[in-house]
Amino acid sequence: MTGYDFSLADQQLTALGSGALWWQARRLLCVADLHLGKSERQLRRGGTALPPYETRDTLERLAAVIDQTRPETVICLGDSFDDNAATAALSDADQTRLDQLITAHRWIWITGNHDPAPTRLAGEAHDSLPLGPLLFRHIADPAFTSESATDVTAEISGHYHPKARLRGNARPAFLADHQRLILPAFGTYTGGLCTTHEALRDLMSPRALAILTGPRPLPCPMPR
Repeated sequence: MTGYDFSLADQQLTALGSGALWWQARRLLCVADLHLGKSERQLRRGGTALPPYETRDTLERLAAVIDQTRPETVICLGDSFDDNAATAALSDADQTRLDQLITAHRWIWITGNHDPAPTRLAGEAHDSLPLGPLLFRHIADPAFTSESATDVTAEISGHYHPKARLRGNARPAFLADHQRLILPAFGTYTGGLCTTHEALRDLMSPRALAILTGPRPLPCPMPR
């Protein structure tokens, strides 16, 4: 298991090369934006047909990182499904695989903009969830500051699918500063927003770090 260790709100966290976040002290694994059922949703809405294997690939990659870390808790940071109908459209095999993962852990679904309704699957559903000094939510709150918070002093979110370009190559990336962490999308068929986009520049401090995913996670100043 390869990862980059860093501190947020005095908590030691690890950005894994897979795009998942590991919180060793809590035995907690966090992933963002699985977008399960993306190919099915696109076809259902009359879009271009995509190879219908993205859900299985995403689940198998998720199962692999779960097997590596052996978490007690798994948090999915919203947009776990490409829309609410995609939950019901899972194949029997994919449904069984997902059920196996959910029932073996404390599983927490954070609601996202693609899947706002309560999930029919097992596990807990929350709009956001504070754990110790960290607040888990789908979309970063621009008004959030560590100075204005009380017990919670940093937030962890997804939604933007950040990517950083380095030496001409763009890779999914974690974005981290002193009060905020944004995870890359974990789903197989997910695009990305470049760190030079104003939405990310406005959210992250000038000293923010980008941690590029891959076989060896690579930290660098967030490209602007």
